[in-house]
Amino acid sequence: MPIVLYLLALATTQDSALDLAKDIMAPSSPAPVSQPAAKPVTEDVRWPVGAPRDDYGLVGWCTGLLGGYVDLYDRVLPDVTRIENAFRKPGTTLAEDMKVYTDLQVESRSNLALFGRAMSAAEQASLQPIRPRGDQAIQKGRQAWAVAANLPIRTVAQQWMGWVLPDICVQTAVRLESNSRLMGAALKTPQPGGSAETQAPEKPQLRTRDQP
Repeated sequence: MPIVLYLLALATTQDSALDLAKDIMAPSSPAPVSQPAAKPVTEDVRWPVGAPRDDYGLVGWCTGLLGGYVDLYDRVLPDVTRIENAFRKPGTTLAEDMKVYTDLQVESRSNLALFGRAMSAAEQASLQPIRPRGDQAIQKGRQAWAVAANLPIRTVAQQWMGWVLPDICVQTAVRLESNSRLMGAALKTPQPGGSAETQAPEKPQLRTRDQP
């Protein structure tokens, strides 16, 4: 049975499982144009359910979401191994099947590093402190996995195996880092007519012997 259908069936008796499926696995809807902080979204891009609509908030949410996925690795690995061994595709080995999850962990940690750089760049380029808002977005993303603590480990393992990071997370993080670094560089560039504190100091003129 597909993981999503399994979770929805289980949710008839466990409300927490339904919340988990809605937060993580449910299809998302296109971002409404009426949202003031939203970036222009094309028809082929689907916005994750419950995610913030601004780039910085979204990357924070993705950080928490992906961090929760990575943190579950050690807990679900025994059941993932058992499931893969029981339902292995013909012609494959267990080691080959499990390598997929190892590679996903490496990729996930690389993406977490990208998200961290993007958020730091945005914070440095902002004229106002925005880190508290970023921390809230991270916590909100992590909450999507919170109910996993109360579900049977087999259910968590099955759902974990089928989870995929939304494509928009990496795309937005790359854009946020690039734009923030450009903005930060512009803020550091002295502007014409600026105060003496923002302008480079004049070099002292050297006098010759004939000058008074």
